[in-house]
Amino acid sequence: MTVRDEAAPDLPGGPGVPDGGYRPSARRLARERYRRATTRRAFAVAAASSLVTAAVLVALVVESPGWQRTRETFFDAHHARAALPKVLDGLWLNLRLLAVCGAVVLVAGLLIAVLRTLRGPVYFPLRALATAYVDFFRGMPLIICILVCVFGVPALRLTGVTNDPVLLGGFALCLTYSAYVAEVFRAGIESVHPSQRAAARSLGLSSAQTMRYVVLPQAVRRVVPPLLNDLVSLQKDTGLVSIGGAVDAVYAAQIMASRDFNYTPYIVAGLVFVAVTIPMTRFTDWVAARMNGRQAQGGST
Repeated sequence: MTVRDEAAPDLPGGPGVPDGGYRPSARRLARERYRRATTRRAFAVAAASSLVTAAVLVALVVESPGWQRTRETFFDAHHARAALPKVLDGLWLNLRLLAVCGAVVLVAGLLIAVLRTLRGPVYFPLRALATAYVDFFRGMPLIICILVCVFGVPALRLTGVTNDPVLLGGFALCLTYSAYVAEVFRAGIESVHPSQRAAARSLGLSSAQTMRYVVLPQAVRRVVPPLLNDLVSLQKDTGLVSIGGAVDAVYAAQIMASRDFNYTPYIVAGLVFVAVTIPMTRFTDWVAARMNGRQAQGGST
């Protein structure tokens, strides 16, 4: 008696399946049962270990000598309920800054990256300026850049220049993050194989057309995950505009903490930022996994 391939369907008139439908072999069924049992066992072990770890950490914190005072100062339910509406009102400013600054950063970063990748000696001044910009603002701490913009620009007393800390703080965010995003775009541009440019030029496309229609579409697709990571970081750093007096979620928490001498509003503001950031982070992970899956299957990146 011959042994049929367990993955091959029975032919019409085959043993036990007169209509030619698929019937998995006993070995395959056993293997699938084993995999399901292994998955359930791994899930149970992971859940049990997680619960034990969480219980140990909670016990260490709760049993510490200063827990009672810490709970009253940082985790007071009454102050949390009072702070939440104010923090959410301030969060609206952070979200607006994220939307506006994110759009500006993407456009400016792409422009700087293109300038850094221009070829030919005639473009050397542009390449040098773009390189100096990236090196300077990647090296300067963001908080110093915000302080200089918020307090230094108004001190110049320039005609027509705003003194609004929100606009100046957003300008500082754009300056710093454009440098980071420019490097991400440049990495994507340089990852495109030179044969792509050569093929485009051989078809009669100019350098600008090659960059627009051949290089940039591939480069942008390849750097989507790191770009989303930079936007997640930008979302968190919008809270730094509070050092200039802008009433965002962080500053709203600071006002309430100073009034009540309780630091629970800071915890509320932190949890609100986490609640906004986690969906963006999971979306970034999903995009990265999707692109890696396509690349592993031989599809386009």
